[in-house]
Amino acid sequence: MTHVLFWDIDGTLLTTGRAGVFALEQAARDVCGVEVDLQSMPTSGLTDSQIAARVIERCGQTASPERLGEFLRAYERHLPERLGWRQGRVLPGVEEILEDVARRPGVVSLLLTGNTQAGAAAKLAHYGLDGHLFDGGFCADTDDRDAIARRAWELAAEREGGAVVPERTYVVGDTPHDVACARAIGARAVAVASGSYGADELREAAPWLLLDELPAPDRFAQLLDLPPRRADGARGGTPAG
Repeated sequence: MTHVLFWDIDGTLLTTGRAGVFALEQAARDVCGVEVDLQSMPTSGLTDSQIAARVIERCGQTASPERLGEFLRAYERHLPERLGWRQGRVLPGVEEILEDVARRPGVVSLLLTGNTQAGAAAKLAHYGLDGHLFDGGFCADTDDRDAIARRAWELAAEREGGAVVPERTYVVGDTPHDVACARAIGARAVAVASGSYGADELREAAPWLLLDELPAPDRFAQLLDLPPRRADGARGGTPAG
């Protein structure tokens, strides 16, 4: 049976230094005609749709499906440039683990993120992770995270011919929301205290595994009982697309 790793982006794979807030502020100008300061607005663990709705309501307007879609398209247009306004980075251990699991046959890495597909692509490209990941479950205009998780599960099952089972499916994320969406699809939640939530807060969400940080690749594979690497060191496959 296939081992499926669903990866969150923000706070798990990378940090943008909250550069996306600048794109949200510009989207508010474009769509709502309002100057708004969002620098202190909490966004951790929220989907792009949930964030957009809060911004629109803060602007004193109704977050209708049509307005949400318009706002998110504006955000996606501005995000690639705004990512350069802050010093973000790939988080420690991420590239090493992604390279390692790609060399383990029967292991598939996909995204499960609250970002829209265009927003996710912009972040992965900006920080050089687009060679590892670009397919998975993304936020549509009115999604909650559980809906994204169910769509990611369906994608994995379709790609792997149904050879996907909960006990070999892992959601790797940094917030209680990631733990909850893992539970929604019966997957095992791997919570990493690499974002804005500390280990004690994540422990309260009762993940299957709690990590202070991503460990060395061999240790990560051992904890998740992943199959061994190919003897020739070759990649097990190309990124899903």
